[in-house]
Amino acid sequence: MAKICPITNKRSKVAGGYSNRIRATKFNPTGKVRKHVNLQKKRVFVPELNKTVVITVSTQGLKTIAKNGAYKTLKKAGLI
Repeated sequence: MAKICPITNKRSKVAGGYSNRIRATKFNPTGKVRKHVNLQKKRVFVPELNKTVVITVSTQGLKTIAKNGAYKTLKKAGLI
């Protein structure tokens, strides 16, 4: 299973890594670093369906669920 949030479509990306010592003196990249998404496995209760759904979602996706509601957000993402 790919490490992608189904709600926000966030995925890992490759970014530059810099040590603090080099950053303080001059621009000198230390290579590429893969930055992963903060995915959490959560049980979400959907009152409209009267059941609990287990989803792997990013923390930003959890905030989206809290704001817009579980049923509406999961329906839009195609999870239910």
